[in-house]
Amino acid sequence: MKLTGAQIFVESLLKEGVDTIFGLPGGAVLDIYDALYDYSHSIRHILVRHEQGAVHAADGYARATGKVGVALVTSG
Repeated sequence: MKLTGAQIFVESLLKEGVDTIFGLPGGAVLDIYDALYDYSHSIRHILVRHEQGAVHAADGYARATGKVGVALVTSG
């Protein structure tokens, strides 16, 4: 089975132990969001209202839990 780049990206996050992503969907990352839907049983997505908020949330999550904090936002 061939995987898309977005699927490979999401599987790489899973292999690194990522279970939560803070993000803001948009044009440049919609393929990744499509792939995330298929992995929604393994990765929780928390919608934010601004790109900067995603980064701050991911940083706070990493500091509080000791896990990897991930922010996924679009360009612009």
